[in-house]
Amino acid sequence: MTPGGAPGATRPVVTFARPEGYGDTHRTFGRRGRVAAAAACVVLGLGLIGGAVTGSWLIGDSADAAERSTYTTAGGLWHNVPVDQLFPPTVDGQGAGPGGADRTWTRIAVAPDGDCADALDPLLLKVLAPVGCRRLLRATYTDATESYVTTVGLLFTTADAAAMRSLDTRFTKEKLAERTDLMPRPYAAKDTVAAAFGDKQRAAWTVSVLTDAPVVVYSVSGWADGRVVDTPQPAPAATAAGATTAPAQAGLGNEAQGLADRIERGLRKTAVTPSEPPS
Repeated sequence: MTPGGAPGATRPVVTFARPEGYGDTHRTFGRRGRVAAAAACVVLGLGLIGGAVTGSWLIGDSADAAERSTYTTAGGLWHNVPVDQLFPPTVDGQGAGPGGADRTWTRIAVAPDGDCADALDPLLLKVLAPVGCRRLLRATYTDATESYVTTVGLLFTTADAAAMRSLDTRFTKEKLAERTDLMPRPYAAKDTVAAAFGDKQRAAWTVSVLTDAPVVVYSVSGWADGRVVDTPQPAPAATAAGATTAPAQAGLGNEAQGLADRIERGLRKTAVTPSEPPS
């Protein structure tokens, strides 16, 4: 309602004239301003994207550095931690036996640390040659009934992560861990239940090439009474459902695989949180 007007009266229409100077010049300046603003947005956007990418790189570098640090730490465990930490006197194997039965292994001997020349067959040495042999640690365990004996080994290599991945790929593609001519040797300790645990007593075995540590973990099992085994079997086959070989029925595949798995887990855990070097 206009001042002094009657209710319902319409509001007068007011038309403003175009201001002086409104022409191409102002439109040019407006277009340039819009272009400049768009360019600023692009720059800002690229800056944000670049910052995000840089941030992801920094995060990636941090993760890579941590991984490299763990890898390096694992490579020095053979002389930086006590043997009882790498090969505990007693190893608990809950669910590690046939049908998920529990196992307990007791360490009966630790071999002097040394190189690989006398501890591994020549053909296995040749296969492992690309990653080198810095140090080999071995220990032999027996089960609670002293019916079986198992040697587990930690072969510390001189290789970087790429070489370990390459060897692991070869083991997988060529199924090298299944070849009987590449079985690791046992450590037969005198005056123990493993005294007669020689090459002919090998019944089941496993070899695992780690890619997050310069280490090859292996184990080999047999009977404690020194009986000769004519048909040794790799642990995965000896633990497969329906396996009927003597090593499979005796659970020797479980002995080899179960003990190796737990020693490997302990190694990984120690690599992440290593103890103080022994004095």
